[in-house]
Amino acid sequence: MSATEGLHLESVVVAAGRPDRIGGAPLNTPIVPASTYHHGAERTYQREGGPTTEAFEAAVGALEGGTALAYSAGTAAVNAVIGRLPLGARAVVPASMYWGVVDLFQQTGAAGRIKTVAVDQADTDAVLAALPGAGLLWLEVPSNPILAVPDVPRLLTAARAEGVLTCIDATFATPLLLRPLEHGADLVMHSATKFLSGHSDVLLGVLVTADPDLAERLRMDRYLVGAVPGVLESYLALRGLRTLAVRLDRQQANAAELARRLAAHEAVVAVHYPGAPDDTMHERWTAIASGPGMVVSFVLVDAERADRLCGRVRLISHATSLGGVESLVERRARYEGERSMGTPDALVRFSVGIENVDDLWDDILQALN
Repeated sequence: MSATEGLHLESVVVAAGRPDRIGGAPLNTPIVPASTYHHGAERTYQREGGPTTEAFEAAVGALEGGTALAYSAGTAAVNAVIGRLPLGARAVVPASMYWGVVDLFQQTGAAGRIKTVAVDQADTDAVLAALPGAGLLWLEVPSNPILAVPDVPRLLTAARAEGVLTCIDATFATPLLLRPLEHGADLVMHSATKFLSGHSDVLLGVLVTADPDLAERLRMDRYLVGAVPGVLESYLALRGLRTLAVRLDRQQANAAELARRLAAHEAVVAVHYPGAPDDTMHERWTAIASGPGMVVSFVLVDAERADRLCGRVRLISHATSLGGVESLVERRARYEGERSMGTPDALVRFSVGIENVDDLWDDILQALN
């Protein structure tokens, strides 16, 4: 029986990935900056994995219910999944999702490596129609930045019947809100740069699977390609993971309240937040997730107003990325790739942090006014 078996996930984030409880041993797995190890044991070289990275992987694996493999970045983890596809395989992907992943699929397709079919992941019939003969179904739950939610149970069941490999990017959800392997996904991907590490100081990705054979193939691929994370990054990610539960409690409470207030503001045209009861994605989200979420996307009357808001915030930061303890806003359509996907020109993605909710609201109001 493992040390975390039977525990609630809020306890697993604290207890998993610790060293053995031996007298004099450290409480935390230390930073081990070694590239080379003495012969006589399985590990000989850092590219195979080291104790610091393995501790982080053990913690994430315990949270997701599978075997975790850490990568140098989230896109490296995505590329590892693409790399498992045979030449000419067809990948079914969301038409709107994180632009870095869209670009990776497009570039791989342009090189003739795979064929990509982009569909609206919220349109169940469209996804189902694209599945026969596909090699991969990639879902982003919820999508970035519009926060669309696919019918996960139905789509995973259909993909399994068609023999299609499935991977869910659950970066916005984290294992505390959604555990895709329990719903039948073959793989779950996280950009650990975001909520898992939680302090905007790490670049790191992770894949998790419940299939031991797939995990071993991915491990060998990572070894050959060299897409391993640095030791310091693994240490910081594990250190940040310890507070995931308490961070998410505060972030979700703030996000839910701010979504409610934004919806009532005259300058706001629309609010996208699946945790809100009146959101079009609410029923799908609550069917699979255990909390309302930490990201709110809202659309202002025009792009100029959105840019002014982003430029005038004082407590909130105008920056890209998300998932840290600090609140961030960004007009996503400022990027050409985002505009080409149909992201509304005046949409502001709001990664809600752990600050006082009234201070955050006052900052939004002064920036809007």
